[in-house]
Order: sequence, then structure tokens, then C-alpha cells
Amino acid sequence: MNVSMWGKALKIIPRVSREEWDTLDVVSRWLIITRAAVFVMTATSCAVGGLLAIRDARFHFLYFLACLLGLVFAHATNNLLNDLIDHKKGMDRDNYYRAQYGPHPLEHGLLTPAAHAGYIAVSGIVALACGAYLVSETGGATLALLCAGAFFVIFYTWPLKYMGLGEPSVLLVWGPLMTGGTYWVVTSGHMGWAVFFTSLAYAVGPTTVLFGKHTDKLGQDTEKGVRTLPVILGERRARLSTIGLWIFQHVLVILLVWSGALGWPLLVVLGALPKLVWAIRVYAKPRPDEPPEGIPEGVWPLFLSAVAFVYCRLFGILFLAGLLVDVVLKRLGAY
Repeated sequence: MNVSMWGKALKIIPRVSREEWDTLDVVSRWLIITRAAVFVMTATSCAVGGLLAIRDARFHFLYFLACLLGLVFAHATNNLLNDLIDHKKGMDRDNYYRAQYGPHPLEHGLLTPAAHAGYIAVSGIVALACGAYLVSETGGATLALLCAGAFFVIFYTWPLKYMGLGEPSVLLVWGPLMTGGTYWVVTSGHMGWAVFFTSLAYAVGPTTVLFGKHTDKLGQDTEKGVRTLPVILGERRARLSTIGLWIFQHVLVILLVWSGALGWPLLVVLGALPKLVWAIRVYAKPRPDEPPEGIPEGVWPLFLSAVAFVYCRLFGILFLAGLLVDVVLKRLGAY
């Protein structure tokens, strides 16, 4: 059991040699090949839904826990399926982008296809078990949410990503489906426009991280015929679209506070503005062809996506902190 590797894999996507891989425990291997460092975005989407439920005094802890586990394992299943499908289609061969920024279990020979399928099966079964429990407890509408989630898990990599629908899918999944779905389940069937728009306010972050990733590999995707949204828009418009989404994110939070849907503590997200200015300055220029001076070792070829992740992680932390204070103040009757 390598607890230090668990912590590392939850922070970054570690690059390991075959010799190192052979010494790792099964949990470390699962965390690495599922790219667990990005699970923080999924957990945050779920947490937002849970906090909104607490704010409205309709929270059910066991339902929330099942949502959290189910969503994280569904995300893991999707990442594993992504690697399997792209490997089978030949997309990740010849040092393709995915095989450069982290260990690819199949392209790098870390797992056989059968072993990889085993990880998919276990992750998928855990996700489905959580979903089945929630359906049995909360009814048919939850089944519809489960089916919608399964659709995106199975079909995101192909054909949605190939049709420019990957980015809109992430906005929908990390927003109304994850946050809204969590709220719906843990409150036993309640929903409202405030929850919907609050979910979008956070979901913009994961969407821009994907925008950055697909802009980073725009050239390779163009060559391989993968028509992501940045490929369709072009590099410059993809960068400007990401900037526009970040600005929209702040405007949406301000409007939610102004309307009374959220409390004033959510304005703490404005503390991310200095980091937003930094990210905008990076995105205002064409992506460099070579690693720029000062980029941390091991990050490249992630660049625009890494910048987006750093900014969105800060925004997400502030968003959650503000929402937590808002919940406490409302439950205490401060407003």
C-alpha cells in the first residue's frame, strides 16, 4: 500500500515507468490510470448540490454519499472507456497527445486489454450500484438521471467528442446533471431555477479545462479527424471563447447574488480575479509550439488546459467556501 502515491495521484497525473508500475498497489494503479487528479471537479459539482440542499434544509446524508461515490466512479469509468475506445480506434498511437501527458495503460503496455476491461467493469459496477440504490430509494426520476449519466459515460468519447459536442456535454453533465441531479436526489425530488443556474456557474470551469485541453491538441485532432469544438472554431476563436466563458462565470455569480438566489458570501469568487487576469493574458496569445520558459517540469504538453485547471481550481475553492458560509448564515437565520 503506497499512500504517498495515492496523494500524488490525486494532485497530478504521475508519470511512471514500467518498473515503478510493477511495484504499485491496485489503488495507486486505479488512481493513475483513471486520471484521478481531475476528480476534484466532479466532487465539487456534487458538493455544490449537497450544500444547496443543506441551505434549503432538505439534505439526506446517505443519498448524498451515494451520489458522490457514484459520480466519481462514473467519471473514472468514462476516463477508462476513453482510453480503451481511442486505443481500439488507433487514435492514441504514435505518441499522440494523450500518451504524452500521462501514463496510457494500453499504449504504454501497463495493462493488457483484458486487465483494462476489468478496471472498467469494477468502476462501472460501483457507479451502477450507487445509482441502483438511489433509484430504489427515490424513484423513477432518478432512473432517468442515471440513464442520462450512462449515456454520456458511454458515448462521450465517440461519437459526441468527434462531433464538437464534447464541450457542451461537459457543461451539461458537470452542471445540471451532476449538481442539479445531486440536489434532486438528496432533497427527494425538489428542484428550481436557482439550482439550475448555480450549477452552470460552477460547470463553466470544467468546460473551460476541456476547451483548453482540446485547444492544446488541436493540431493532432485535426490530423486524425477528431472534430472537437476548438477544431471547428479554430485556435484563436477557441481561446477567445474560453475567455468569454470565464467572464460569463463571474457575471452569472454576481447576477445570482443580486437576484437573491445566492447570498453575498458568494462574492468571494471575485478573489479569483487576479488569477483570471493571468489566465486571460495567457489565452490572449497563440499557444506556443514549444514549452515556454518557466513552465513546471512534467506539465508540457498540457499548457492551456493546465492554466485553465489552475484558475478553475481556485475559483472552485472560493465558490465552495462562499457557498459554505452562505449555508451557515442562512441556517443560523442571519438572512
